Amino acid sequence: MTKKERVEASLAGKPFDRPPVSFWYHFGTQHERGERIAELELEFLRYYDLDYLKLMNDYYYPMPEGRTELKSAEDLKAIQPFDIRKSPWMEQLKAIDILARELKDEAYFIDTVFDPWQILLRNLVGEHLMDLVESAPEEILAALEIITDNVINYCREAIRRGAAGVFVSTFSAEKQLPRGMYMRFAYPFVKRIFEELKDQGIMNTIHLHDYGIWVDEMIRVPAQIISYEDTDPSNPTMPELREKWSGSIMAGMDKNRITRVTPEAARRNALAGIAAGGPTKFFLAPGCSFPTWMYPESGKLIVEAVKASARD
Repeated sequence: MTKKERVEASLAGKPFDRPPVSFWYHFGTQHERGERIAELELEFLRYYDLDYLKLMNDYYYPMPEGRTELKSAEDLKAIQPFDIRKSPWMEQLKAIDILARELKDEAYFIDTVFDPWQILLRNLVGEHLMDLVESAPEEILAALEIITDNVINYCREAIRRGAAGVFVSTFSAEKQLPRGMYMRFAYPFVKRIFEELKDQGIMNTIHLHDYGIWVDEMIRVPAQIISYEDTDPSNPTMPELREKWSGSIMAGMDKNRITRVTPEAARRNALAGIAAGGPTKFFLAPGCSFPTWMYPESGKLIVEAVKASARD
């Protein structure tokens, strides 16, 4: 099978020769131009011979013009619709244009997006977010609506330019947020993103970040793939998730078993994931980003182990 055929079989629920494998980490290149991002991502994909690429997106949602801090209900009104083609996200779209040309006949790639709640937390509101949730909840919800519209516009453009889908990170886990807060201030906006994209892209992935994930709520989101940390005991195993979820699963490798372990331990990490993942609707991947200081030979050994599994 080719890389694209392997991914297509997995998504369709058809047998594959072996699971599609990929992993990723943050390059720390948010200061770079899109052309450099594309170059690094292509080098990464081809160096490790990955089956699909999760394109990292380290460009931040832009602050409103002239603002360096939003800390009041009045400040939140500065969050408005904007033209994504005149924002830092345009550099990411340049990278997507290049990858779409370079990988057209080689491999699928998906683009990373952070959910609207994380966008507020990462830079727009930052340390003021929890105070504003208490003092100005309606204004926070209004801001989240606008951010969601902007994110949807970006996602549509990314897919139109050649991404096979988007990988949306969301804090749907006990370790990150109280369930009630998540369901009010994050879940509706994540669900709307996927509902708007359900007829666009073939690999739209919801990443349930961290430990103690809320499965019953998240399986109602119309994604094609769920990405999560299956190796942590606070989360369901892949067989347990399959009892509720009919889509594909992107999981299998413990992100904490790639650094400060031997290459052989990294290989065993992959083999355990292959054994748990099943014969189809499975993408072998870590539950979150690997550390940037990953030993390259460990990464190569993971891919070699996956390829060897096709002959066993």
